[in-house]
Amino acid sequence: MRADMRLEELGVSRLGGSGLGEVDEPAFSGLAERHRRELHVHCYRMLGSFEDAEDTVQETFLRAWRRRETFEGRSTFRAWLYRIATNACLDLLAKCRPEPATGGEVRWLQPYPDRLLDELPAGEADEPETVAVARETIELAYLVAVQHLAPRPRAVLILRDVLGWPAKEVAELLGDSVNSVNSALQRARAGMREHLPAERQDWTGGEEDAGTRELVRRFTDASVATDIDRLTAMLHDDVRCSMPPTPGLYVGRDSVVNNWIDDGFEGMTGLRAVPTSVNRQPAVAFYHWRKREGAYLPLTIDVLRVTGGAITEITTFHDDQFPRLGLPERLPADGTE
Repeated sequence: MRADMRLEELGVSRLGGSGLGEVDEPAFSGLAERHRRELHVHCYRMLGSFEDAEDTVQETFLRAWRRRETFEGRSTFRAWLYRIATNACLDLLAKCRPEPATGGEVRWLQPYPDRLLDELPAGEADEPETVAVARETIELAYLVAVQHLAPRPRAVLILRDVLGWPAKEVAELLGDSVNSVNSALQRARAGMREHLPAERQDWTGGEEDAGTRELVRRFTDASVATDIDRLTAMLHDDVRCSMPPTPGLYVGRDSVVNNWIDDGFEGMTGLRAVPTSVNRQPAVAFYHWRKREGAYLPLTIDVLRVTGGAITEITTFHDDQFPRLGLPERLPADGTE
């Protein structure tokens, strides 16, 4: 009876032993599409790349359609899709990234726009702990740490700690024993502690407070003015700065500032900024005046992590990310250039 109820959720009253074999492709696509955004976020956590996650969700739907007759209602359709998606991620990692990230740097990291995160189902929105976990585990600091784990412990961590799957179900998905899953989870948690902020309360997590908003405003103004001294005063002693996919991780205030100076940031003119947010973190999109085009064109996006009134991390992304984040492709002249 429980299986029948789950099948009825799909609009399929009786399948016998044929799984979803009697469902036509448009109907099946409609069922699967309901879960696209949450599957995409799941794959994004596994892979760290928005584009790879998109490809993997497409692969998930293709595999699900080809294997539809294997679904017999013993689990929810949603859980069945998560199983397929997780295995698709593991297959991609084995093929394209046989070794996890090292050294605190993830060159394939891409941002995830908040406007798309807002599409996630709100069924558990009334649970504060669930909301906090969802926010913290989409932040860039978490994603970078996850990418330093081997693929299978990574999958265990996300399935157990983020999605809340029981150890038995994770073991069935991975073809492991419950003991192996529990052991992998312990290793994964230990690995995360090596790369996450020292204290959990150091995370941006939750809504930005007035102090954070004011700090971001001052950072924006100082950046547009290319005022190195003002920017330096806002940085934490051990601030970290990276610009994936460009190699290089700069740690410490002096290292970060010297890199800015070496790159010719000091004295740069013709900048404008647009505030935004990605990965549930404050971000600033910068545009640079191009006289030939008569407009400000995309330059970079800075995603900030703020701790204790100081900027503790700046992750900068290139202009190719602007369209995905829903940012303008250009800003008109303002009469000052």
